[in-house]
Amino acid sequence: MNATHTAELMRVLGSQAKAASAAMAKASTAQKNLALRQLAQSLRAQTQALQDANALDLNRARAAGLAEPMVDRLKLTPKVIETCALGCEQLAAMPDVIGEILGMRQQPSGIRVGQMRVPIGVFGMIFESRPNVTIEAASLSIKSGNACILRGGSEAIESNKALAQLVRQALADSGLPQDAVQLVPTTDREAVGQLIAMPEFVDVIIPRGGKGLIERISRDAKVPVIKHLDGNCHTYVDDPCDLDMAVRVADNAKTQKYSPCNASEGLLVARAVAAEFLPRMAAVYAAKGVEMRCCPEALAWVSAVPGAHAVAATEQDWYEEYLAPIISIKVVAGVDEAIAHINHYASHHTDAILTTDHTHAQKFLREVDSSSVMVNASTRFADGFEYGLGAEIGISTDKFHARGPVGIEGLTSLKYVVLGQGEIRS
Repeated sequence: MNATHTAELMRVLGSQAKAASAAMAKASTAQKNLALRQLAQSLRAQTQALQDANALDLNRARAAGLAEPMVDRLKLTPKVIETCALGCEQLAAMPDVIGEILGMRQQPSGIRVGQMRVPIGVFGMIFESRPNVTIEAASLSIKSGNACILRGGSEAIESNKALAQLVRQALADSGLPQDAVQLVPTTDREAVGQLIAMPEFVDVIIPRGGKGLIERISRDAKVPVIKHLDGNCHTYVDDPCDLDMAVRVADNAKTQKYSPCNASEGLLVARAVAAEFLPRMAAVYAAKGVEMRCCPEALAWVSAVPGAHAVAATEQDWYEEYLAPIISIKVVAGVDEAIAHINHYASHHTDAILTTDHTHAQKFLREVDSSSVMVNASTRFADGFEYGLGAEIGISTDKFHARGPVGIEGLTSLKYVVLGQGEIRS
């Protein structure tokens, strides 16, 4: 597809989305919830067909030499599909926030002033790899009364097409406009350039993918961007700490799945517990084939563990999002040094403290500058579904409008509403 045809295609999609957004903004709660339940039902009924489409993408990715952790991101397993279906049902069961009025208060003049929650309008979503994002984005768009234009990566095009067709059918069956959710049908990179430069049609852009993609979108977009950069997340093992819990949680945070952005990439350990904790933790990581990149102090403890793959960390390791069975490990003096390290090197995504000291926990919560901060829990919980949001559009590391997992409310705006009885300004 040449540039002219791509530009025309994107303008058509934009115009259709704009028209659909007007219908979605006034859609009834019952219609939106019906569409979500229909979609959940279709996902379960079409699991095999979805896996067949997904197999085409997986085969192509492996043939192209894509690394296995990245191939893992492409998989539509029955578990992934069921999670998508449950997310749709969770959203359907949630209250409809559109139209709610917040903070209504009487003014001395007699007028009452509040804020009404309304849809953003049209959002463009640009994402890589994970085809389940198609359902997460579509379901949140439906519940929040928006329209969306989705542009997935070329590596998942067959999976995305199959999923998008189920969404369009669910919309049609519920009496909602099919164009409320549109998938860009071309893998032409020019489509991205067009999508981020249509302020007349698109109200916000949400990129979800690698650092290069996010930086390009943030630099070139002519509409506002809700961005999520890398997920360099940390787990800090404090003094004092329940070390049995710490081993279990630090293991889960790293090894439950290597490819998500909420997997821990750095492990910080208080010096007072390092001698007891690190050999135990290193044995667990060694058994799972995790490479440990350590500061000199940590290296002394870790390298003594049979089978441990331990190497000296470089300065760059403290910044890295590995998305692989690799973790950086550093011994720190205590909670203050842990916080300083996280705020300097981390990506402000998700960071956790494992501790039995309430004061340390509260200090960590207050001072760590990340979109999710946790006490005694795995960083892998930083997820819209796990937070009870039904699904997430992404995890924003911005500080304006939306921060952390972006659910329904992150896809809305507030407008002031004023109620009077004939008051005039004197």
